[in-house]
Amino acid sequence: MEYIQHGYLGILLFLLLGSLFALLALFIGRYFRLSRPYAEKLIAYESGNDPTEAPQMRFSVKFYLVAIIFVLFDVEAIYLYPWAITYDFLGIFALVEMLLFIFLLLVGYVYAWRKGALEWMK
Repeated sequence: MEYIQHGYLGILLFLLLGSLFALLALFIGRYFRLSRPYAEKLIAYESGNDPTEAPQMRFSVKFYLVAIIFVLFDVEAIYLYPWAITYDFLGIFALVEMLLFIFLLLVGYVYAWRKGALEWMK
């Protein structure tokens, strides 16, 4: 039992020191930074141009759908690369899991395609 407690003691110390560092950094940043707000600094930033519309304008849902699909395929690449590197050691069970994973991604891709999420203009 004592061996297990020593293992968790390191984790607890790491969490405490990490939290202390984060709080110290926030404190230093809040109380020692310069704060000189003025009208030009407080307006919305639009790539160096003056704002042209109301600040609460609405974006098309297409932007968000494309971003979600992009993240989906990034996650797929993140999982496929290590699996491909260690394929020889993983065996048939990992192959079935990866085929199921790719099948589910393919179902999501076909669903997005049929809903028109990949068409920019209709």
